[in-house]
Amino acid sequence: MIHFTLYSRSYCHLCDDMLAALKAQLSGRVADIRVVDVDADPALIALYDELVPVLMARGRDTSDQELCHYFLDAQRVEQFLQDEASSVRSG
Repeated sequence: MIHFTLYSRSYCHLCDDMLAALKAQLSGRVADIRVVDVDADPALIALYDELVPVLMARGRDTSDQELCHYFLDAQRVEQFLQDEASSVRSG
């Protein structure tokens, strides 16, 4: 299964927009989306404060990787999904 983590914060329209766009792009696909409030953890604020929203992804054989921040990069997300599908077919 593919896991997405969206580092976000309350009252962030860019965060809401990215989550909505990601859900639309994933329509019909199996994936887990976890939304994490960066303001709940000082370490996350230090990492992502000015970059929020930040979308991370982890596939079957990958560690977390940043796909985009501020706005959804639909092409990068699609490439990640295709790469994961290829690794499942070949593995």
